Amino acid sequence: MNIIITGASKGMGRAIARLLATKGVNLALCSRNYNELSVLKAELLANYPATNVFIQSVDCADKQAVISFAEDSLAQFGYIDVLINNVGIFKPANILDEDDDALQNHMNINLYAPYYLYKKIGKSMKERKSGTIINICSIASKEIIVGAGSYCVTKAALLSLNNIMREELKAHDVKVTAILPGSTLTSSWEGTTIPPQEFVQEEDIAEAVNTVLTLSKGANIDEIIIKPLHGQV
Repeated sequence: MNIIITGASKGMGRAIARLLATKGVNLALCSRNYNELSVLKAELLANYPATNVFIQSVDCADKQAVISFAEDSLAQFGYIDVLINNVGIFKPANILDEDDDALQNHMNINLYAPYYLYKKIGKSMKERKSGTIINICSIASKEIIVGAGSYCVTKAALLSLNNIMREELKAHDVKVTAILPGSTLTSSWEGTTIPPQEFVQEEDIAEAVNTVLTLSKGANIDEIIIKPLHGQV
């Protein structure tokens, strides 16, 4: 199985890569930080030598860089079975107070990167009549987070894109699933005094991805919402 994961060098992307590597799959991983990707690749190969890992430094705000990564991943593996659109940015601010380019910056990574990857990889899956796309959205796709206006706008748009992907591809036997995490303990919460058990864990998202990928051929999970037991933090 050949799998693309964006934003794979840390957080949810890294947790997903670590879990899927246990299955002996081939991974195409990208992030901006090549050094972090190299460390992850070395770890995965040391623990799971049957896994083939292709890494590339990609600024997912750059359209051509995203397209090139898709093309290089296809060239590396021949085809892609699973596309996991995980990359994202979160810059909290009220829309009235943020810089004028804040929305565009969020759009470039949270929406346009998945859009361009879909155009490339989704088309390949449609032709092969096989594949799975998993979009890591956010609870902000459905619930407003005060002080994170542009983030909410783009994550809502990603969920809409996800649903369009599903309708466009379901007749071609390609599955599409949205995962909507609530407050998840990633590096963005570094320094918090909130107890870890009050968060969703990165590994929970990885397990959700694994569940999606282990269903029977005719079953599709449209949407998974994972929230902290005691509510958002």
